[in-house]
Amino acid sequence: MSLRTERLILRNWKESDFGAFGDMCSDPEVMRFFPSTLSVAESLEVALKIKSLIDSRGWGFWAVEIPDKHDFIGFVGLHTPKNNLPCSPCVEVGWRLAKAYWGNGYATEAAQAALDFGFDALGLQNIVSFTAALNVPSIAVMKKLGMQNTGLDFGHPDVPDASNLKHHVLYSISSADWRSHITSRSS
Repeated sequence: MSLRTERLILRNWKESDFGAFGDMCSDPEVMRFFPSTLSVAESLEVALKIKSLIDSRGWGFWAVEIPDKHDFIGFVGLHTPKNNLPCSPCVEVGWRLAKAYWGNGYATEAAQAALDFGFDALGLQNIVSFTAALNVPSIAVMKKLGMQNTGLDFGHPDVPDASNLKHHVLYSISSADWRSHITSRSS
């Protein structure tokens, strides 16, 4: 199964994506709002886990490609985060794109497709997104998606206490608010 937008395809992962994903996850700029970059082995472990989740349930953090131009530019999609988060159980929308593809609206465009899928195909009533409070670019995407800051900031349990990335913001959108947002977007 894949999702199509005007400019992108969100699809399951292929083995040929793993090298580009490893490159992306070793880039300090791409990973600046995460506790650390990932080694090749760590990236492969993450990619295989993401792929296995899509294989088993039909959705997840899909690989994103620009048809006939770039086979892999990053991932965007839906995920069920660990139970150690204060917002769990929940489904989150998330993204990570290679730096060369920033600033083109791809994260927002692909996340819109993921939200459509979550609300329409999965029948979810609410989807969240969270990031380090310092991650202004991702917060801007959340706002473009019509998500609202819940005010329920939290210290991410997987981030070291001394890190300036510990403090996270939590955004959310309901199915009804999403429908209202897409209606206002198309008018």
